[in-house]
Amino acid sequence: MTAPRHSREAKTREKPALPRYVILEHDAPRGLHWDLLLETAGLLAAWAIVRSPDEPGEIPAEKLPEHRRVYLEYEGPISGNRGTVTRWDQGEYRILRRREGFLELSVRGQRWHGVVRLTRCETGPEAWSCRYLPESADLPG
Repeated sequence: MTAPRHSREAKTREKPALPRYVILEHDAPRGLHWDLLLETAGLLAAWAIVRSPDEPGEIPAEKLPEHRRVYLEYEGPISGNRGTVTRWDQGEYRILRRREGFLELSVRGQRWHGVVRLTRCETGPEAWSCRYLPESADLPG
């Protein structure tokens, strides 16, 4: 007797891939900043981080309009004389907590391994802060 077909298919299915993120160093006319882009359904949620993502502590961030998915893989000049982007990090993320004005992620990338917290500030809807908490060397990974 053979197992039903759906049982065999379930065993061979792969786990769905986690959504991806990328951090692009953006040398722009308004000044150097880093774009944190999170893969969502269809587009990329985006924040401009005003200091290097490897600096400790809270870093001011600005919520940006959603970006096209092409920026997950793109490096080079941005149309309309808006500067040039270079990949600073890339990887996958998982949402740990989400509520209005707050997003906490577990990230696994080439440079970032840990938790990222994005928090909306009271000064306005586009004003956010970004805090990266590296995985502790004492914790299993």
